[in-house]
Amino acid sequence: GATKLMKYKACTTMENWKKYEKTYFMPPEPCYDWVKKDSIDKAPIWCSVDLRDGNQALIEPMSLDEKLEFFQLLVDVGFKMIEVGFPAASETEYQFLRTLIEQNMIPDDVTIQVLTQAREHIIKKTFEAVKGAPHAIIHVYNSTSVAQREQVFRKSKQEIIDIAVSGAKLCKQYREQTEGNFRFEYSPESFTGTEPEFALEISNAVIDIWQPTPEDKVILNLPVTVSHSMPHIYANQVEYMCENVNNRENVIISLHPHNDRGCAVADSEMGLLAGADRIEGTLFGNGERTGNVDIVTLALNMYSQGVDPELDFSNIPEITEVYQRVTRMHVYERQPYSGQLVFAAFSGSHQDAIAKGMKWREEKKCDKWTVPYLPIDPKDVGREYEGDVIRINSQSGKGGIGYLLETKYGFNLPKKMREIFGYHVKDISDKAHKEHLPDEVYKTFTDNYVNVTSPLEVTEAHYVQINGIEATVSMIYNGKSAVATDCGNGRLDAVSNAIKSYTGLYYKIEKYEEHALKNGSNAQAVSYVEISDKNAKSYWGTGIDNDIVTSSIKALIRAVNIMVKSDK
Repeated sequence: GATKLMKYKACTTMENWKKYEKTYFMPPEPCYDWVKKDSIDKAPIWCSVDLRDGNQALIEPMSLDEKLEFFQLLVDVGFKMIEVGFPAASETEYQFLRTLIEQNMIPDDVTIQVLTQAREHIIKKTFEAVKGAPHAIIHVYNSTSVAQREQVFRKSKQEIIDIAVSGAKLCKQYREQTEGNFRFEYSPESFTGTEPEFALEISNAVIDIWQPTPEDKVILNLPVTVSHSMPHIYANQVEYMCENVNNRENVIISLHPHNDRGCAVADSEMGLLAGADRIEGTLFGNGERTGNVDIVTLALNMYSQGVDPELDFSNIPEITEVYQRVTRMHVYERQPYSGQLVFAAFSGSHQDAIAKGMKWREEKKCDKWTVPYLPIDPKDVGREYEGDVIRINSQSGKGGIGYLLETKYGFNLPKKMREIFGYHVKDISDKAHKEHLPDEVYKTFTDNYVNVTSPLEVTEAHYVQINGIEATVSMIYNGKSAVATDCGNGRLDAVSNAIKSYTGLYYKIEKYEEHALKNGSNAQAVSYVEISDKNAKSYWGTGIDNDIVTSSIKALIRAVNIMVKSDK
């Protein structure tokens, strides 16, 4: 096996790295003012492109009904700008847009957005599709990168500018002829592969055609169509555009990062620091190739820093369910904030730190969230501590198992008992090679410490105050009924002595603890009793009853039964 592996490594050295080189451009005047900022202090303008960029990336694009359901989800989350499609691309796209408009499904405070190439017949079809829209953005684009200019279009810079200017003029012309309320957006597509000076030149040419005003602002979108560089390079490019674009006060700078290098979130955050005003992205990062920026991650990153993201992700499980159903995509289990396992702690040390952090927070009545290993409170996004945070397998520790029993089922086990039970659960999970679910942990606990009702059972006990406390105990032992009387320094001690006098068993009560199982006037009491046998071996039992004395006696009997069974 080792020989084969070494041979494989020798044959797969990646020598082709030599054919790659940097394909990005630094601005002529590098801008580093954004570096001086340490955080984003307000939410950007959000635009979801799930229904266009996310939809076109699906193996099976959404149906009309699925798109309508997704649109409503985006509205419920709080998006005020939603790119709904490329209406000239297909009949489904066109009909979806007409359905939204004709059935008055667009809220007054929501602006839809449609994409079009800078070509007249496509622009004409796009305006036909958005006719009558209460608020719509016409998003026109053409590609500007060196690679696209040279390889795809084989045109000069001026010819590429002419395409953009022509598209801008046509948009203005068709707006005047079409019923509705329209704004404009321009993207120098493949911006990150474009010389910044040329991106600025072509963007300014479009802006000069549209002549934005405070009442009719223009959106300039700077897409990371393909990610070529580290995020700080993109931030420099964005700041250069922000500092030099014409009519900046009436231009909204927008970012549309793709995730080719896994940097879409970082590109967005640094781009916002560099002066951008708006983000285009998708829920969970769906989109062409490696996808768009994940708006859930980006928004909750802000949330975790004490910034209101102005989007409602308080029920991530429900949002995930709709998304997965209508797109037939899967949210990765480790995806930040939204993945099924991102708050889950299997490691014993992590579980212990979380459990202690939660307890400390409760004791100190903290109004700020600082729990170890959890950047935000899982409950803020619709997740539960029990089953979502503390997950039990062979890697888990006594702290996590004890915390689960306490928070979900109300049992606050004594420290020593918690350790013994923790090892027991870990052993079960290890042998089964699977996770031990909360209800399975609870059943394991009750089977081993609560529901052990033989060979000894106490059916009745009466007490009088003689020489401390005298208990007369009715019991069944090994199938035989008996009554025994004995004294002790308390009721539990007296019952214990009566059991010993009849059964001849030897043990010592080492520890007794009790607490209410739940709050309220009808709360049950739970008791824990530790006994040791003649060899000093320890046994624990748990009793539950409305009466505290009865619960303590039940706990004692459970411990005795466990001891007797272990001797057989």
